[in-house]
Amino acid sequence: MEYTFTNDNFNQEVLQSDKPVLVDFWATWCGPCRMVAPVVEEIANEHPEYKVGKVNVDEQPELAQQFNVMSIPTLLVFKNGQLYKSSVGAQPKASILALFD
Repeated sequence: MEYTFTNDNFNQEVLQSDKPVLVDFWATWCGPCRMVAPVVEEIANEHPEYKVGKVNVDEQPELAQQFNVMSIPTLLVFKNGQLYKSSVGAQPKASILALFD
């Protein structure tokens, strides 16, 4: 299952999650984001041990600014409410999954 994270639910869904969380910062106009989207969706469907979701930077600019997202796609992994690892740009599935290690 893939979530949509917003200012209203970010603390509860991401920072207070009992699972590691992958957050995909994206926008509709971003070509590389469209390349990463199906990979992120696969991870969401194949790995119930993770919470996976997206932040649309055009709709949630405060969250993008809070985490210094300058380029998209940016993938952030949170564990126990803390930013654990990050990656910028389109990545293959194995590289995205490696962010959880």
